[in-house]
Formats: sequence, structure tokens, C-alpha cells
Amino acid sequence: MHYLDASFIKTKIQADRLKLADELKILFSKRAAKHDEEATFPFDNFDNLKEYGFTHLTVPKKYGGKELSLYEFLQIQERIAQGDAATALSLGWHLGIIMNLRETNKWPQGLFEKVCKEIITENKLINSAATEPRSGSPARGGKPETTAELINNRWVLNGKKTYASLAPALDYFIITATIIESGSVAEFLVSKGAEGLKIEETWDTLGMRATRSDDLILTNVTVEKEALIGTREKAGKPKPQGWLLHIPACYVGVAMAARNEAIQFSKDYQPNSANHPICEFPEVQQKIALMEIELMTTRQFMYSTAERWDQANKEERERMGTDLAAVKYVATNSSVKVVDLAMRIVGAHSLSKSSPMQRYYRDVRAGLHNPPADEMTLKVLAKRALGS
Repeated sequence: MHYLDASFIKTKIQADRLKLADELKILFSKRAAKHDEEATFPFDNFDNLKEYGFTHLTVPKKYGGKELSLYEFLQIQERIAQGDAATALSLGWHLGIIMNLRETNKWPQGLFEKVCKEIITENKLINSAATEPRSGSPARGGKPETTAELINNRWVLNGKKTYASLAPALDYFIITATIIESGSVAEFLVSKGAEGLKIEETWDTLGMRATRSDDLILTNVTVEKEALIGTREKAGKPKPQGWLLHIPACYVGVAMAARNEAIQFSKDYQPNSANHPICEFPEVQQKIALMEIELMTTRQFMYSTAERWDQANKEERERMGTDLAAVKYVATNSSVKVVDLAMRIVGAHSLSKSSPMQRYYRDVRAGLHNPPADEMTLKVLAKRALGS
């Protein structure tokens, strides 16, 4: 067991599950460069995740899943991300959606049971498509410009969604839309292959290239009346959602991968100007120590918050929004620092396209742009401190 994990693995079940995750991590790391360079979705990685049962992990036990806690979910995310961050982030959306539905019971029970059983028996995948070009992230409270209209007792959806991670592999899309008649914001469950649903391949980014977070175009997509799965009278900021900690866990995994790469490099690399590897230089040891401090403090914060969430009741969870946002802020910014320190240890070698370090450098910065945004977190922290 890696010493950094010693205080976070609490049960034999967790340890055994993480051994399987380590097998996948090694496998995914061998494919990561190719998927990154070509910006291809890692279907092969998801075949392995399905084979190992990892797409079932947050499904309730009564439907055949493992019903992972948030704490255990983050362990998996962190470990898979060490092999391939794009795969981990994509998996996290699927697992997190199911965890959130399990905890909130906001779907009709029969529909949730149906989807869960399809995940177990048919390895189906699901994600939400909520972000839009003009409204931005739903975390900012914007109202969807995608519309829904009830025509001949069926819903007709029109609009455009952006950042639809996992899009090429999804079986179900949760689409947010504004109902034309009432102005209410609603969610609709749309199956892949629905007529008028099109994936527009626009994803060509600096980092997280293999998530294939392409645009989703809806042109008169017609679904049954029962596809409406929830409404609210007006758009607003969502309640605290613990499952979104899968985002910082992913980027902490990237930082750990960079840390491991840098430490191994420092042990192996010996310039001809020295009679020992660079790990013996005080300035290198200082950078290693700084990486350790960042990871130790960040992970303690992240896992202790996840544990609080798992143990909290509904009312307590509703008071945890600021803490959840703070975890994301600390973890993503700390992970950027760790990768930067790791690259300083490796030096110019880290800029080579053959080095995974340059991919870690690009991928970890994507975390700064996942919700919630840093300025929003700082604003709510300041207001809380000021008592407003």
C-alpha cells in the first residue's frame, strides 16, 4: 500500500476494490497518450470498466449495484485518474448522476429502477447535458435556452448543449429545457438514437481531450410525455451535491500521477556533473516535500468532507454547499501546484511529447474551469465569514 493512501483505505473491501482499480490504471496509462493525441473517446477503457463492473458501482444494492459511498467513489476516481484523467472524469459523470438520483429520490421509482437494471444488465451509460453556449454552466443559475413544447401529447425539444462529456458512448441523455407554455425548467430523459438528436464533433481542446465533450444538437426531438422527469418553476442554484466531488478527486489523481513520475525520475536521473541521482539534491528534495504537503492537506480535506457528507442527514447536507465548493477550489488549485513542482523536478524533459508530464500539465488545468468557478467559491466563503 502506498503510504499516501494508508490513512484513507479503511476496509479490506476498499483495498480489494482499489487493487482492481490499479489494474485498470496501469492498462489505461498505456493508452492515454494515443487517446490524448488523437482526441478519441476511450471506448476500450470503458469496455474494461464495464468488464470489471466499475460502471455499476453507485447503483443501489437492491438493483444489483455496489451502492458506493461518496468516500469510496472518490477513491476510485482518484485511482483511475492516475492512469487516464479523461476516462476518470467521464466515468465520474455517469457514476455521480446515479449516486445523486439514489440519494435524492427525485425520479419516479419505476424509471430509476429500469435505468439501474439496464446499467447492470446492459452496461448502459448516462450523463446530463445542461450547459449551453449562452447560459454557461448550470451552477451560475442561467435558464436553459433549449425549449420543450407539448404537441399532440408528446414533448418536442429544440436547442443546443455544450460540454456533453461521454457523448459518443452515452445511452441516455438528461436534457434540461425551458417549457414554452409555463416557463418552468424541466429535465427530460432522451435515449440515444432519438430522431433529431445529433452529436456535433466540436471538441478540440488543450486538455481532457479524450472526454469528447462535444456539442449536442436537438432539432424537433420528439419524446413521450413520460420523458419529463422533473420540473422547477424557475432556474436557480442547485442544492449542495456531494457527488460533484468526483471532479476534484479526478484532478488530485492527475497530481498524484505527476508526483509519482517526478519522484521516479529523480531517483533514476543522474547527470554526468554529479556522482548521485538528482533526488539527493536539497533543492529537489524541497520540491518533493512541497508536493507531499499539498497532497496530504488536500486529500485530508477532501476525504474528511466526503465522510461528513456520508454521515450527514438531509438538513446537514443542505448546509455543506460552501464546504463542497471549498474542496473543489483547494483540490484543483493544489493539483496545479503539484504538477508544476513535478515538472520543475523533471525539467525540460517534461516538455517532451513522449513524456506524460506534458499531458498532466494540460489535463490538470481543465479542473480550474469545472464548476464551481473559483470566483464563485471565494465570494460565498467571504460572505459566510462576514456573516451575510
